[in-house]
Amino acid sequence: MYQYDGFDQEFVRQRSAQFRDQVKRRLSGALSEAEFKPLRLMNGVYLELHAYLLRVAIPYGTLSSQQLKRLAMIGRKWDRGYGHFTTRQNIQFNWPKLEDIPDMLDSLAEVEMHAIQTSGACIRNVTADQFSGVAKDEIEDPRPWAEIIRQWSSLHPEFTFLPRKFKVSITGSSEDRAAIKVHDIGLALKKNDHGDIGFEVMVGGGQGRTPMLAQTIRDFLPKSEILPYLEAIMRVYNQFGRRDNKYKARIKILVHETGIEKLRSLVEAEYEALRASFIDLPQAEVSRIQNFFTAPPYQNLEDQEALLNQQAQQNTGFGQWLQANRTGHKQPGYAVVTISLKPIGGIPGDISSDQMDYVADLSERYGFGEIRVTHEQNLVLPDIRQDQLFDLYQDLVSQGLATANAGLISDIISCPGMDYCALATARSIPIAQALSRRFEDITSQQNIGPLKIKISGCINACGHHHVGHIGILGLERKGEEHYQLSLGGHAGFEASIGKIVGPSFKEHQIVDAVETVVQTYLDLRTEDEIFLDTYRRLGDTPFKEALYAAA
Repeated sequence: MYQYDGFDQEFVRQRSAQFRDQVKRRLSGALSEAEFKPLRLMNGVYLELHAYLLRVAIPYGTLSSQQLKRLAMIGRKWDRGYGHFTTRQNIQFNWPKLEDIPDMLDSLAEVEMHAIQTSGACIRNVTADQFSGVAKDEIEDPRPWAEIIRQWSSLHPEFTFLPRKFKVSITGSSEDRAAIKVHDIGLALKKNDHGDIGFEVMVGGGQGRTPMLAQTIRDFLPKSEILPYLEAIMRVYNQFGRRDNKYKARIKILVHETGIEKLRSLVEAEYEALRASFIDLPQAEVSRIQNFFTAPPYQNLEDQEALLNQQAQQNTGFGQWLQANRTGHKQPGYAVVTISLKPIGGIPGDISSDQMDYVADLSERYGFGEIRVTHEQNLVLPDIRQDQLFDLYQDLVSQGLATANAGLISDIISCPGMDYCALATARSIPIAQALSRRFEDITSQQNIGPLKIKISGCINACGHHHVGHIGILGLERKGEEHYQLSLGGHAGFEASIGKIVGPSFKEHQIVDAVETVVQTYLDLRTEDEIFLDTYRRLGDTPFKEALYAAA
């Protein structure tokens, strides 16, 4: 993974020192909350319902064991002994005291971490496929390019005050596990007809109150030209993006109002003008950054599927966990392991400081000291020997981290909702907990098959409900919580926005409504057909009829 040089270290330390002074002035009353707000947002600090919140960046979702241990310490010392992983591969601490946050930032800086670009009208933390570098279907590891984009965007003066926040995501595989089509810019590494690797560039994706899918603006862009092309997009957005209405300030609205063809012509003209004076990224610098992401010292191992099958037959729990939480690895004899942070009845994305320490230790004992954070609020150990999977599983069981539900119905994405968030209009966490309890049986979950439930507590869609196979949006109506149900969303390359099925449900009705949807699917599916395929084949009519039959 990337390691700071002298500039990085000094930059982060200076920002921390600047914020310490700003906090001191706020606490003394020299700064009002209104004056302090833009300063704290530049350092990842929000004011939520009950306390300040610190959001820490985890660029492209990659953590070292040392960094995870530091996050554990921060949660234990300055918070309430836990952290919450978000859908942008960040971690949030929900209960820090304002006067402690500068110390937290100093502590993060010691392990090459910060909270910059996690809030405000800037280019946010660049996200990527959690299986980058180890996926069997990968064309090229996207993390070096994510790091290049992170460095380019961190201090660029033209992008300090954008019309609104701006999100970039990148994948290098044939399967999109980074949800690039619901980002302001989505980048997919691909090969052209000549075998050259470049980027498909997509713009205009986003969720919130006006969900839209990104459209392709360049089918193939040479890798060497990625920064000037991104700069051209950002200049056009900065110039023409709406600033009169924050709800219409995202680039998706610009794409919608301008049209992709007109926007493409504006970007291409800007791009051509830029190329004459743009300083190319030296290949030596590209190589330097790529060297931080070279493969670890793998052993030459034989495939261990026979051993794993034997162990799975002897231990049903291990077999279920292996089926759901193990993914193939590009290196023979190794596996990628997803650690579910969705225990039955638990809060999606939450992890205790003790568990963080334990996972960090496991990454050193069984892997190469690296952990990944997923946008689906889970963790990944990317390099586990197949012959050590059973031992790893037993260690995870001992810490309550062996829930065998990755990709299944209880692997629910949920925002914090009205339990924490000042913007929320309904609670999300209790609904997620109730749903996971309703579908607790792992055998039943495996029979249902891949099914993604995503829950948001307000229209801002931090829980990605628009692209859930089953999406749930919490709303307030006459002082009462209601939940709107949508079906058929998907976040991959064949992305789709879920369709609202009808009138909303009250809090005590929503879990039953989801069960009705699932049972309707089970009744109507063909052999081996997953939920999304059944919905796309039949449409929403049979689901609406089942949901509102008694109305």
